Amino acid sequence: MNSGLSLAPGRPGIVPTWTSSAKTGVGAALSGANHCWFTLGHGIFDGIYYPRLDQTCTRDMGLLVTDGRGFFSEEKRHCRHEISRLAPDVPAYRLVNTCNHGRYRMEKRVIADPRRDVILQWTRFTPLQGTLADYHVYVLLAPHLGNEGYGNTAWVDDYKGTPLLLAQRDALGLALACNAGWLKRSAGYVGVSDGWQDVSRHFQMQWTYGRAEDGNVALIGEVDLQACQGEFLLAVGFGINTAAAAFRARQSLADGFEEAAQAYIQGWEEWLGGVEIVAPPAQHANLWRISAAVVRAHEALAFPGGIIASLSVPWGAARTATNDLGGYHLAWPRDLVMGASGLLALGAGDDVRRSLRYLEGTQEADGHWPQCMWCDGRPYWDGIQMDEAALPILLADMAWRHKFLEESQRERFWAMVRQAANYIMHNGPITQQDRWENNAGFAPFTIATEIAALLAAADWADMAGERDLAGRWRSTADAWNAQIEDWCYVEATELARRVGVDGYYMRIAPAQYHADRGPFAHKEHPLSSVDAVASSVVSPDALALVRFGLRQPHDPRILNTIKVIDALLKVETPYGPCWRRYNGDFYGEYDDGRPFDGNGVGRAWPVLTGERAHYELAAGRPDEARRLCGAMVAFANEGGMIPEQIWDSPDLPERGLYFGRPSGSAMPLVWAHAEYVKLVRSLSEGRVFDLPPQTAKRYLGQPVPEPAAAMV
Repeated sequence: MNSGLSLAPGRPGIVPTWTSSAKTGVGAALSGANHCWFTLGHGIFDGIYYPRLDQTCTRDMGLLVTDGRGFFSEEKRHCRHEISRLAPDVPAYRLVNTCNHGRYRMEKRVIADPRRDVILQWTRFTPLQGTLADYHVYVLLAPHLGNEGYGNTAWVDDYKGTPLLLAQRDALGLALACNAGWLKRSAGYVGVSDGWQDVSRHFQMQWTYGRAEDGNVALIGEVDLQACQGEFLLAVGFGINTAAAAFRARQSLADGFEEAAQAYIQGWEEWLGGVEIVAPPAQHANLWRISAAVVRAHEALAFPGGIIASLSVPWGAARTATNDLGGYHLAWPRDLVMGASGLLALGAGDDVRRSLRYLEGTQEADGHWPQCMWCDGRPYWDGIQMDEAALPILLADMAWRHKFLEESQRERFWAMVRQAANYIMHNGPITQQDRWENNAGFAPFTIATEIAALLAAADWADMAGERDLAGRWRSTADAWNAQIEDWCYVEATELARRVGVDGYYMRIAPAQYHADRGPFAHKEHPLSSVDAVASSVVSPDALALVRFGLRQPHDPRILNTIKVIDALLKVETPYGPCWRRYNGDFYGEYDDGRPFDGNGVGRAWPVLTGERAHYELAAGRPDEARRLCGAMVAFANEGGMIPEQIWDSPDLPERGLYFGRPSGSAMPLVWAHAEYVKLVRSLSEGRVFDLPPQTAKRYLGQPVPEPAAAMV
């Protein structure tokens, strides 16, 4: 490859950031030969991940359009965006971006090449005013290889006669090729000498720098519109170096888009055709299958069964790519189990077994899992949350009860279940400290999962012949269940008087410790020292006591708590009701729309609408549960992506925030899509799909019917 290229000025460029978390599409090939994932937003690629699901390699790739004299347009900012699918519910996309000034239309089709590590974009540029000769079209790509905005090197060169745009960082290489060829190419430093600065100022490329070393870099190339008559194919290849990436991109161009698209779509249609076991309401059919594909697309190839929380960085455009490397493309055991249980509701047995093997492989020696981790199991945050030790047990038990595990597989996972249950017994019921809130106490959600997990594990101990251990776990579960109200239910507070109830379950009741009894021992009555602040914080998490089978839905204490939750946290939107996590939550945009920066105001979460729908179903109100299910559908964006949070205040158009529509938080959120899938199945069966039978039978006197034979 060529050396002696002219160096771009302005190293290292401005501080790098990620891109918007407002994804309208996510995609990946299911062939196993492609190790790339992509996200779409604002009509362009705004994230490509390689070779692992937890490593993003680009910020974004979009098109610039000029007339060479005085007109400049960037499709992500200056167009109306439409998105559809190349086949029903398959994550292969057609994007149409129409210039706000009526000058042009850009139609694009995007997939991952199922045969190699390449992302493909077929593009047709159509002038709506003038002719092709009146326009220049430029491809602008910002590499962020290996999750890093700094430290990238970009340059222009040829590979065996094919002109390319190239980037490298450590053992990651990128190559961008165009079948129409490039009229001009350049590499520069973002904010100083990059192509956007050049073209936005001069309305054409005047800078043709050959290389930008070790910084926040961007690549730009002008497409030869006349040679291709406005229709061209872009291939972004990846490899351990730029030669490998160039080879793959060149081969994809040679094979063409149609052949790759056919194979990509076929892979997804086969998977989708094999998992649908419930007929959702007609108005929900598309989102049901879209949600299935969203969850499946978030699984790591190199670490099978590892499902991440989201292919996004919340408020990414305001987050630097220097000290916020993980975003949500990490594995939270909680989110992973929720995603896998959604796949279980779909009847995707192979997928569920992969997730169990992943959990088995990432379990710590003492039985717990990290609060969140890279896909290879390395902790990202060092917190410990006890529900994340309990939920994997419940997933294993569900898989067994739904006949997704053979006897030998159950015996294999017994060691994982045993370790986790022992960890819970010796360290619970108090939730341990987490990365953000640095608190520990008695939380209804955590306690509910722990008790349910201990009872499920006791059944497994019986099957393994360890009846003494089973007895200890059941006794512990019974003791904790009997103390929930002492730990978590508070009465005669000012909040209770204001709402007009006797009491309610707190979100977290602070615990008191005895140093000589270990870090998780507590005094006889920890509520005696609960301060006014803690006792006034509530959360929909309390409904986990019903969801996990510990309390009846019509228990007066549950009904009291619902009144308080609705008084403090419920938001009525034009699309249906939604709930905030807890009063005092700081995780969300400020009231003026500024993005979360470590502080802010917590907004409403669509996943909580799904959880409330499950409560309503348990309470015998299926019509209300169906109404809330419809609200979840309405909260999804035009691409079918369900956000982590919606904006729950008056419109702020200048910030792109509209009442009841997605905020700048993560989108899509895998947990929300999995909750929706489970809700549809629950509604179809007339009961809460993932209600543990052990708790329901032991504490509610309600045996849960055996699940139907698994459909794989």
